[in-house]
Amino acid sequence: MAKYENINLEKGMYQSGRSLTEVLEAMDPSEEYKGTSLEGLDAFSRQLKRFDIKVSGKGSDCIEKFFSTSNSAALFPEYVSRAVNAGIEEADVLSDIVATTTKIDGMDYRSCTSDLSDDDKALKRVAEGAFIPATEIKTGDNLVHLHKRGRMLVASYEALRFQRIDLFTVTLKQIGAYIARSQMADAVDVIINGDGNNNGCGSVSPASSGSLSYEDLINMWSALSPFSLNTVLASTSAMTALLTMSEMKDSTAGLNFQGTGRMITPLGADLIHTTALSGNNIIGLDKNCALEMVVSGDVSVDYDKLIDRQLEKAVISCIAGFAKIYSGASKKLTY
Repeated sequence: MAKYENINLEKGMYQSGRSLTEVLEAMDPSEEYKGTSLEGLDAFSRQLKRFDIKVSGKGSDCIEKFFSTSNSAALFPEYVSRAVNAGIEEADVLSDIVATTTKIDGMDYRSCTSDLSDDDKALKRVAEGAFIPATEIKTGDNLVHLHKRGRMLVASYEALRFQRIDLFTVTLKQIGAYIARSQMADAVDVIINGDGNNNGCGSVSPASSGSLSYEDLINMWSALSPFSLNTVLASTSAMTALLTMSEMKDSTAGLNFQGTGRMITPLGADLIHTTALSGNNIIGLDKNCALEMVVSGDVSVDYDKLIDRQLEKAVISCIAGFAKIYSGASKKLTY
C-alpha cells in the first residue's frame, strides 16, 4: 500500500504558517512518485485520489463526498483555500506592479527605504585613500498598515451537500477575485498617498487640462528618470483616452493589441486597467522598485467549523499590506 493511503488526516494538521499541502508534502514527498502513475500530483491531490473525490471536470462529485469519512472531511478546508487562491491568481494584477513580496508572522512590520538625491545616485570617481560616498538604508519611521480582507461563508451542509464541487468552486473563486481587487485598491492607495512615511506619489502636470496627450506621457516618462516607465495604471476614463490616442492606432501597437489582447502604451510600458483609480487619473511606475507587498500568512480558512459543524458560518480571509520602496519610482498624472 502506498504511503499516501496510510496517512491519518485530522484537523490538527492545519498549522499556523503552513498549509495542509505543505504538511502533507513533508509526510509524503512528491519526489518519491517520479516515474509512477501518480507523478505530477502533489500530496493534497493524492489524498483526493485516495478518497476518490473529483473536484472538477466531467463527473465532479457532490460536496457530501468530502464528509463521507472523518479523514476526508479534513481535506475540505484545504480545498476551499486552494479554490480561493485560484480565484486570487486569476484576477491578479498585483504581480505586475509589486517588486517583491515579504511574508511575516504577525501584524507589525517596518520596511526599509533609501531616498536618494540625484547626487547620491551618481557613482563618482574616488581618489586613492579618499572617502567613499555612502548610501544610507534605513527602516521607515512608521509601521506598514496591514489590512484583513475576507468573506464569510454562510450555508448549511444540508443546503450544499448535493451541489457539485466544481459549481461551488466558482463561488470560492469569486471570493478570491474580490480579495484580489480589494488588495489592488490598497496597493493603489499606498502608491498615491504613501505608507505613512511621507512618501506619497509625485505629480505630473498635464499639458492641457481635461485632455490626455502624447506629450503628457512623455512628461511622465521624463519625470520618472532615472527610474524606468514600464507600467501604467489607468482608470476607466483614462484607459479610454489612452486607447483612442492617435499614437495607439499605430499599426504595430494595434497589431499587438488585436492579436494578443495585451495592451501597451506608445512608450512600451504595460498598460493595466484598474477600478481602484477613478476620474482622469493615470499612474506611471517602475514596477521593479516601486512597491513591496507584505503578507501575514496565506489565505486563512476557519477549519473547525468547516470540519466539525459542516459549514454553517466560516470565514475566509487574508492579511496583507503595502510599502513604498523608492518614492520616486511612481508618478501620478491627473489631466
